[in-house]
Amino acid sequence: MNSNPENSRTLHSLDDLISALSEGERTTFNDIIRSIKIPSSAFEAYCSWSKDLYTRNCIINTEKFELILLCWEPGQITPIHDHGGEECWVKVVQGEFRETIYKVDAVGKLDTIDSMDSSVGEVTYMIDFMGFHSLENRSNTRSMSLHLYAKPIRTCNAFDAALGKFVPRSMSYNTTATSYKI
Repeated sequence: MNSNPENSRTLHSLDDLISALSEGERTTFNDIIRSIKIPSSAFEAYCSWSKDLYTRNCIINTEKFELILLCWEPGQITPIHDHGGEECWVKVVQGEFRETIYKVDAVGKLDTIDSMDSSVGEVTYMIDFMGFHSLENRSNTRSMSLHLYAKPIRTCNAFDAALGKFVPRSMSYNTTATSYKI
């Protein structure tokens, strides 16, 4: 039974979410991200869109956590990647997504080990020991996903199909919010 009142209440705004994450510990992030019921309209100020690639829009970046809104056109997909050793929760804000998980076998071959679909309000979780993953917008409309990282991710390893191997990649944002400073 969850006796921590911070984790049992529903969070209805970004301010409430950021406050809960700032006051909470990494061990409470799962409960916190699952407790949010924030309407998609609350994220409009953080949206940017690109026909070429999903966008990474930073809402807040602290030493403790990073909160990013990804904005997706129909059919856009991430490269297969890890999370630089950090935990990652993804909450679907708008649309439907497919997460595919991969492992590298003993001879270095990349194998698909699982695939699951998620829709509005659902949360997925990933950490490097689980493997690598990719996310795809399966909707025929624009979609949004909220990504919470326990500690910011500065670099990751992404699969380069042309080279047939993982390569280091520095992380960047398409936009950075100025409204949240902690």
